[in-house]
Amino acid sequence: MPRRPVPVDFYRRDVLEVAPDLLGKLLCRRRADGTVTARPITEVEAYRGEADSACHARAGRTKRTAVMYQPGGVAYIYLCYSVHHLLNLVTGPADLPQAALIRGVQGAPGPGRLTRELDIDLTLNGASLLGGDIWLADADRPPPLVRAGPRVGIGHATLADQALPWRWTAAYPE
Repeated sequence: MPRRPVPVDFYRRDVLEVAPDLLGKLLCRRRADGTVTARPITEVEAYRGEADSACHARAGRTKRTAVMYQPGGVAYIYLCYSVHHLLNLVTGPADLPQAALIRGVQGAPGPGRLTRELDIDLTLNGASLLGGDIWLADADRPPPLVRAGPRVGIGHATLADQALPWRWTAAYPE
């Protein structure tokens, strides 16, 4: 393991605290051949429980969303449009479903592209983020620029929830 995983307490906070703190962290992925890829996170979105009409947990606990009800520190991965696997990091305490969608890492903008390039799929749904095949680690430097804005691709949500500034981006020189 090239770097130590961030501690579990990092994930056990409210998603609105965790999500912006994800920027600049290294998303680390151990592949089947033992090689490890680590890339800085550049874009995230927060999804905050059953009251958030953009959150998968808006309909309550289901087979698909059960992992979101676990204590923070596990991966929530789902298949979007039967094409792209999307990676979310569960945050907060047990039974309060929250997650941060990882929308991009350096060199792989877009949530579908990053999971494809890092070989992240449904086999990692529910995986611990505390080491193993997927984890976060601290980087050597913070992101140089952070911006907040509304989430994207959530046309099904209420207008109020669409307008929330719960998307954060960071810029890195390529």
